[in-house]
Amino acid sequence: MNMEFIEALHELEKERGISSEVLFEAIEAALISAYKKNFASLQNVRVHIDRLSGEFKVYARKTIVENVEDPRTQISLAEAQKIDPNYNVNDILENEVTPRDFGRIAAQTAKQVVVQRIREAERGMIYDEYINREGDIVTGVVQRYEQKNVIIDLGKVEAVLAAQEQIPGETYQSFERIKTYVVEVKKTTKGPQIMLSRTHPGLIKRLFELEVPEIHDGTVEIKGVSREAGARSKIAVYSREPNVDPVGACVGPKGNRVQAIVSELKGEKIDIVNYSLDNREFVANALSPAKVIGVYPKSDEKVALVVVPDYQLSLAIGKEGQNARLAAKLTGWKIDIKSESQALAQNLISQEEQYYSENEYADYDQEENYDYDQYSEYDEEENYDEYDPNGEPGEYTDYEQSGKYDEYQQDDLDTELQESNPNDLVPEGFLVVAGHNDIDENKK
Repeated sequence: MNMEFIEALHELEKERGISSEVLFEAIEAALISAYKKNFASLQNVRVHIDRLSGEFKVYARKTIVENVEDPRTQISLAEAQKIDPNYNVNDILENEVTPRDFGRIAAQTAKQVVVQRIREAERGMIYDEYINREGDIVTGVVQRYEQKNVIIDLGKVEAVLAAQEQIPGETYQSFERIKTYVVEVKKTTKGPQIMLSRTHPGLIKRLFELEVPEIHDGTVEIKGVSREAGARSKIAVYSREPNVDPVGACVGPKGNRVQAIVSELKGEKIDIVNYSLDNREFVANALSPAKVIGVYPKSDEKVALVVVPDYQLSLAIGKEGQNARLAAKLTGWKIDIKSESQALAQNLISQEEQYYSENEYADYDQEENYDYDQYSEYDEEENYDEYDPNGEPGEYTDYEQSGKYDEYQQDDLDTELQESNPNDLVPEGFLVVAGHNDIDENKK
């Protein structure tokens, strides 16, 4: 070994982050094996490499004993004290036994050890990096297909997107960049094996964290996610700030935020609902976009009866029960959906509950439209003068509301025609005949 080799080890330390001391110790251990293999030695030896000059030496180690049983590993006290009188029993005596032609073997062994150690260190660093990213999202480039699995290049390592973790019907083109969810990182003899997923519900959560700043800074919290990959997902969000709308924050201006996530998932539909501590409200929200009349939970069994309007039943259940199934996963409740007519027929709800619900919505609508109705009445009073400028306020309106407005106009018109000269009401050259019903068609 020479100074160039020592400098190369220090360069590796800077570039690869591998400690040069670790490499020296590995080379020394490899040289011990090489010495015993090539020189058929059963001695207990030690190899030392000078950290500055790169010079190496081989030392045979023998234990000092009273009675020698194995001369290859032991030496008597008397012989040891001839070398140095300070030796005692059980001390280790070292004697240099470096072979003359050991340099070539040492260089070749050192090269192999360094290459192996570099490979192991890189694998270790990659494993340490990605083991901390389990449950996180990574972006990679599609490399190739291996049977039904897709190999994704993450930069330093290739990861596997298994067939069961792919979205049904989704295809991946070579060199396409996709976002995936790290499911598991395994340490194997060939290096770390990283398993990815495109169907995991955690992918939805991480995508929203990337797109919505309010989720990233903790203002809006994701309380639950249920997903059927490739078809539909539901996400429940909650805001710690009363002035922040969690659903609006996730949707974004003109729907930009949620649209970016939908595009990444190749058109998968996403329902964003408000989380609530009230189980009734949360179950009703989870069935969005269907409207709910009432929720009747059984807390001990964690079962909820949900009553919806008749025309909303199919929407609440969803295609092949998908909407109800996702709502049940999201809330953790078993949901039994009934239409209003079914619930009444089976005596699951009473007429009073139905009446209360209808009146409740009616009152709500009246309160919402109060200002609109007020302005409508104002407009009618403003337009009154156009119809009857000489009348008393309220007379025309009352008469119109009575449904006799058309009769009132016709009576006035008949009276006016009787009192006036018919020839004054029509242009010259036309003949007015009273009793138009008696007009002879042949005399027109």
